[in-house]
Amino acid sequence: MSKSKLSRAILSGAVAALVLVACGGGDESQETMVEYIAVEGESDIAMAAPMAAPAESLVAGRAFDDTDGGGFNEELNAQSVDRIVIKNADLSVVVEDPAASMDAISVLAEEMDGYVVSSNLYQTYLDSGVEVPEANITFRIPAEMLLEALEQIESDANEVLSKNISGQDVTREYTDLQSRLRNLNNAEEQLREIMASAFKTEDVLAVYHQLSQITQEIEMINGQIQYFDQASALSAISVTLIAVETVEPLTIGGWEPVGIAKDAVQALITTLQGLVNAVIWLALYLLPTLVVILIPFWLLWRVIKAFLGRRRKKVVEAESKS
Repeated sequence: MSKSKLSRAILSGAVAALVLVACGGGDESQETMVEYIAVEGESDIAMAAPMAAPAESLVAGRAFDDTDGGGFNEELNAQSVDRIVIKNADLSVVVEDPAASMDAISVLAEEMDGYVVSSNLYQTYLDSGVEVPEANITFRIPAEMLLEALEQIESDANEVLSKNISGQDVTREYTDLQSRLRNLNNAEEQLREIMASAFKTEDVLAVYHQLSQITQEIEMINGQIQYFDQASALSAISVTLIAVETVEPLTIGGWEPVGIAKDAVQALITTLQGLVNAVIWLALYLLPTLVVILIPFWLLWRVIKAFLGRRRKKVVEAESKS
């Protein structure tokens, strides 16, 4: 094998081993990398030392440490892993003034070192045609203040219609991302060392191609980790603010005109529904049935009428002759 081919073979093997390790390969991938580097012969590329596995990583919820020859580190295993939980809440409350309550919640979010994500104030119409306001606001606050914020909003409301608190444990996904990120960073560092030691253009381009892919994956994982960090640190609360008039009927001296109006409208709808049903039955059932029944009687009446007419005519002719 020529010196140039030997160098490219060694380089390809080393890069492939680095990529396998970065993607989560274990000791087998590292041994493969060492075998490629140990090929006899001169090389015009100063090869970097094989990448060591991360000193500490979480495996199946336990701390792993191979710095002393491999195995589970009991001291690290005794330490509990912090859970990464994304907590959010949805709340629907009845208030006197939705606009004022929305402003009060905005102030509350700022006081708790949070911020408003979105807010919306709009008008709705009751069955009676009365226009009433309604609002919706979504804000984020530190996760440890979630329950305190909910209690404050509930205490300022007239009534709580619904309340939902959801939690998503992403500890395993978060740990996997961190492990992959460590491997990718180590692979990136060694690929840069290999590229710096390469002299041939094709060797540099081959390493650069792999380096670009690893760099792109590092950016993606960093983005996912950042999302988990922000989502777990700040809880989102979405509050629907409903006016009192929407849930409480209008009452005048014990008399509820809205309820009477609803009953009247319902009675009208029931009556119209009965009339429409009667028309449909008449058009589709009664009329065709009557036609089928009356046609034979009508034909019989025509025959009898014709017969009686001819007979009467003969009688008249006989009388005229006599």
